[in-house]
Amino acid sequence: MVDYTAAPGDVEMGLEDRSVILVEKKSSTEWIWKVFGTLLIVALCLGAVLLCGWYRNAPEMTTQSGQIEALMEKDSAEKTDPHYTLRQISSNSKAAIHLEGSYDEDNESSKKELEWKNGQGQAFAQGLKLVNNQIEVPETGLYFVYSQASFRVSCSDEEDKEAGERFTPLSHRIWRYSDSIGGKASLMSAVRSVCQTTAQEEDSYRDGRSWYNTIYLGAVFQLNKGDTLWTETNQLSELDTDEGKTFFGVFAL
Repeated sequence: MVDYTAAPGDVEMGLEDRSVILVEKKSSTEWIWKVFGTLLIVALCLGAVLLCGWYRNAPEMTTQSGQIEALMEKDSAEKTDPHYTLRQISSNSKAAIHLEGSYDEDNESSKKELEWKNGQGQAFAQGLKLVNNQIEVPETGLYFVYSQASFRVSCSDEEDKEAGERFTPLSHRIWRYSDSIGGKASLMSAVRSVCQTTAQEEDSYRDGRSWYNTIYLGAVFQLNKGDTLWTETNQLSELDTDEGKTFFGVFAL
């Protein structure tokens, strides 16, 4: 909108000689509308650019979302694995080893001892070695040492017990040899009595004439470079060496 104003004339001049000059006067709101329109156009252009970018990245975002869900499902499945905790701890360790036990009483050439296997079932070795059925310590430091022996014992019935036939208690031990102590020493050991209902009902169960029991050993020790560790177990013929039942391992802290 344009307004016009009349310029003042010379008062001494006659009315007939007075001239009128029209001066254009711009509206004060016109520049505000121009600025607002410019900002609106810029905002629309920016919105269009962002919308195009979102459509281009939508498939990638969907793929990433699917990958995240798959990883979450995999992580949930792994946590149900009974060996998940051991693998998680060992993955952060400088050295670790986990061995599965094996014993074949029908093999005449085998030694009369529990044989430890690497690369079988859940067994693995990382920085620690199995040599001559013993674990060698590579470096001085703190280590968590653990082992479990599972037994399935055939007990005598009451008549045999009265006749004096009783089963020998089960035992499992971890030995250490170190030059620093000048010989071998027992790290851990435990003994279990079997075929006695009053002593076994709490931590084992009976199936017919068989008793099932486990001995678990585990603790932290300061070990030196070159130390060796091995186990000693009695009643080898009664051992249950199915996967995950009898094992021996060490990992650095």
